[in-house]
Amino acid sequence: MLRLSPDAHELGDLLADLARGGGRMLGISGAPGAGKSTLAALLASRHGATLVPMDGFHLADVELDRRGLRHRKGAPETFDTEGYAALLRRVRGRESLVMAPAFERVLEQPVAGSIAVPGSAGLVVTEGNYLLLPTGAWPAVRAELDAVWHVVADEDLRLERLVARHEEFGKTPEQARGWVRDVDEPNAVLVEAAATAADLTLDVGGVAPAAPGPSTTATRPSRRAT
Repeated sequence: MLRLSPDAHELGDLLADLARGGGRMLGISGAPGAGKSTLAALLASRHGATLVPMDGFHLADVELDRRGLRHRKGAPETFDTEGYAALLRRVRGRESLVMAPAFERVLEQPVAGSIAVPGSAGLVVTEGNYLLLPTGAWPAVRAELDAVWHVVADEDLRLERLVARHEEFGKTPEQARGWVRDVDEPNAVLVEAAATAADLTLDVGGVAPAAPGPSTTATRPSRRAT
């Protein structure tokens, strides 16, 4: 395990190693709240990565309701895994332009056609919980990636981040803690059980977040009144 410095200066050497091996498609896995988005944002802002988040492949609520899975939103079976793998395959094949979906946090819904990925893109980073899962269609996702880095953080910090995130997007403190306990943490167990398959494990708990900007996120709307 490598613990990144607050300025994450180690990333330059890690990316150089990836490039020397011909790598271009990088996955970042980790439990909910571990710091995947923080690391991805740093790779975008400092190293020019194009981000294709797994969260864009959430099934819409209408489909989750049809399948009876709304209460498990965020679990492995609540994603369009086959579509995710297919899009990464197109990106890997350097199609002239691939339009990827993003996830709109205010609506809690995927938004199609939000992220442009040109065939000329150098480093392409996709981040998500389940990149290393050995079940279902997830191995097809892993097959399109040259490497997967797994991120970890102090457990208290990770859980604090999760609760704060849920509160930010509308849950009461009690609802946020309940969702973390009943949904996020069972998912975290699955993620960590598969973590031994990662090419590298990074402790990102002390890394300072990147300054927000157009290169670090696809969709970050202001909070709407309800």
